[in-house]
Amino acid sequence: MRTFSARLRRALHFDPEWLHLRATAVTMATVLGTYGWALLIERAAGLHVDSVVQAVVIASSLGRVQRGLDGADRLLACAVLPCAAAGGAELATLIQRHPTAGDAVFVLGMAGAIWLRRFGVRATRAGTLLVLPLVAVLVLPGGTGPAGGHERTGWAAVMALVAVVWGSLLTWAARRTRLIRRPPAAEVTAAAAGPRRGGVPASTRMAWQMAAALAAAFAVGRMVWPDHWAWVVLTAFLVGSGARSRADVLVKGVWRTVGAAVGTVVADALAGSFGPRSDAVVVLIFAVLAVATWLRELSYAYWAGCVTAVLSLLYDWFGQSPGGLLHTRLAGIAVGAVMGIAASWLVLPIRTSAAMRARTAAALAALTELLEADWHDGRAVHLARARFSHRVGQLGATTAPLRILAAPPLPRALSVRRRRSVDALRAEAALRHCVEPVGDLATAATSTMSAVSATSAPGALADDPSLRGRRGEVAAHTLAVRRAIGRRPAPPGAPAAAPPAETRPTRPQAAVAWKALAAIDAQLDVLTEVFGRPPIPPASHPAAATARP
Repeated sequence: MRTFSARLRRALHFDPEWLHLRATAVTMATVLGTYGWALLIERAAGLHVDSVVQAVVIASSLGRVQRGLDGADRLLACAVLPCAAAGGAELATLIQRHPTAGDAVFVLGMAGAIWLRRFGVRATRAGTLLVLPLVAVLVLPGGTGPAGGHERTGWAAVMALVAVVWGSLLTWAARRTRLIRRPPAAEVTAAAAGPRRGGVPASTRMAWQMAAALAAAFAVGRMVWPDHWAWVVLTAFLVGSGARSRADVLVKGVWRTVGAAVGTVVADALAGSFGPRSDAVVVLIFAVLAVATWLRELSYAYWAGCVTAVLSLLYDWFGQSPGGLLHTRLAGIAVGAVMGIAASWLVLPIRTSAAMRARTAAALAALTELLEADWHDGRAVHLARARFSHRVGQLGATTAPLRILAAPPLPRALSVRRRRSVDALRAEAALRHCVEPVGDLATAATSTMSAVSATSAPGALADDPSLRGRRGEVAAHTLAVRRAIGRRPAPPGAPAAAPPAETRPTRPQAAVAWKALAAIDAQLDVLTEVFGRPPIPPASHPAAATARP
């Protein structure tokens, strides 16, 4: 009962400061502005309405992507997205004229865009931009557009450039007026540097999974539903895209199927109420798209249901009533979801426990960076604090599916998996509880440093001997947890942990820092319970020590 009340409270207050709603307003302004410009271009150039639909699909996806783009990324988007849109238009023509070759190019394009993530944050964002026009290829109902030509390809690039420029202007204005927050700097979002180990990188695994899922979806879709194969392929892509782990794909697949079923049934009830080319359908499409964009942060099921309803309404606008295709659509969505889940579980799978341990270790690396930083350098302190908060957020996104999987009672055979999920959630909660003390610690360090600089007097926290000892103790504890996560013993000759500092500081800012360090140390104890202690070095083991000559 308490769990249900907590979930209901979260559902009613998932956006307390209206941050998601404000971001949704900027996204929909981008979509509506792009729609207006696309209509003008379509009428002036004598294009087909499918060009407008492609522009709207790109703008709706771009609105979410642009929240994390900085100035350099926007310039990258102005170069990449128009080229990708032109390629998407050519690909749509290829799929219509030569289906087998078009399907193969589509699979390779999607997999290649995901594989680019191995080259860093910029490459990841470029790959995301490359995917947007490819998704637009799957949205249009089959046979609603002409085969295309080079002129249509050029206009597709122009519309994509309009979407980028218009969205960039709106995002810039929203950030200047503090309607939405600025994205973290590239230094903050950079991946943590860890030891190089063997094995296939996560980006390569995800690329192979996507290739396998899409190839199977194309094959089954073309064979079973030749006129509606796109439903299977689109679902397989949505389930597998951005998958952080096997649990993430499983939850997204279930939500996608359930949400799509509800969205299809609702759209089926409205089918035929407005008629082809009805302006009311266009208004309803944009209204449902806005709700989907806002509620996506609450649950993927709302996004899946609303987007499926939008696609059904789009079919209704084109005069293809979805009422008679209800069972076909539901079957195609279910098959696509199964293929996406199967690919993630069978093709170079990314274990949820491995992803969770990697994210936890990355957050602890940022905490170590803060504890070992020179507290005379305010920029280094604030950078480490921002990195820690960002990586804790990434860990929360990785463990989010486990909240659902760990909720229902499971049979005894699956109790081990449930216990692992509970342990992962405990680790995420412990690091989340460290965010506030880490902020207090960084604020105390930098505020004291500023005060010392202003008065030209000694007394910075970095020079406090008792606080320095306490920092060393917590840093050693953090390093021990990181070694336990990586199952790495301490190297021979490594210094022992610093002894606990017995003298507590009396100055106000130093006392705040001491309290923050104590709170962090308490959460590190929780992490030690979850991950255990580091393995004993072979040379330190009693049997090994006796056997040595």
